[in-house]
Amino acid sequence: MRDFYNEFFRRKSFHLFRDTGSISEKDLEELNDFLKEVKPLDETIRYTCRIVKESETTCKRGAEYCILFYSEKKNEYLRNIGYIGEQIDLYLTSKNIGTLWFGIGKPDEKEYDGLDYIIMIAFSRMAEDRFRKDMFKSKRKSLEETWSGEELPFSNIVRFTPSACNTQPWITEHIDNKLYVYRYKKAGKRGIMPVKAVMYYNRIDIGIYLYILEMCLNHENITFERELYEDLSDDTVEKTLSAVYTLK
Repeated sequence: MRDFYNEFFRRKSFHLFRDTGSISEKDLEELNDFLKEVKPLDETIRYTCRIVKESETTCKRGAEYCILFYSEKKNEYLRNIGYIGEQIDLYLTSKNIGTLWFGIGKPDEKEYDGLDYIIMIAFSRMAEDRFRKDMFKSKRKSLEETWSGEELPFSNIVRFTPSACNTQPWITEHIDNKLYVYRYKKAGKRGIMPVKAVMYYNRIDIGIYLYILEMCLNHENITFERELYEDLSDDTVEKTLSAVYTLK
């Protein structure tokens, strides 16, 4: 798996794509090659990615292309797509290609190869100086809200993981030599999203977070064993265990 640690500090969500460059055929070929390298969180879940023109979707943000994610709906398929998609997000950032996780967009084809459409990432080439210059100026929850127990070198970094409507639906508890990662939602609080949308996108967000957490662990040369848990909780449960990392 490639190391995108430095790209994490540069990435940003381009909610509108202006003054864009062009995606070349070489860019698309290299992206398709990278899609073959991506490591899913759960290799038993069948999924696929399609690259289409933005005009083939309802996304109207000025992007040139969109990556459409399709998956069979089993086990933690949403978490799996988040884990996969964030690798692609950071890969594109490394190529100075701006991205946007676009949850409300719809593709022309809602099913593909027997799989259901899940979400898309819109993208266009952007000037290098358009990417984030100081990640720590981004609006995020405080460290105290997202991490408890002994801090690790990256505790204040991983909290900048992107999430739908910046909900940051996670808490990591460091107890002894284990990291307990929970999907967290404060009861009665959902922001601007409908309840069903919160449940849907926050499960994708957890997959994004797990990838960033593992990327940080690898960067610090901290080896680990990962145990995943199925998320069966509804909107009334504040903390739902998603994964446990035993640090070596």
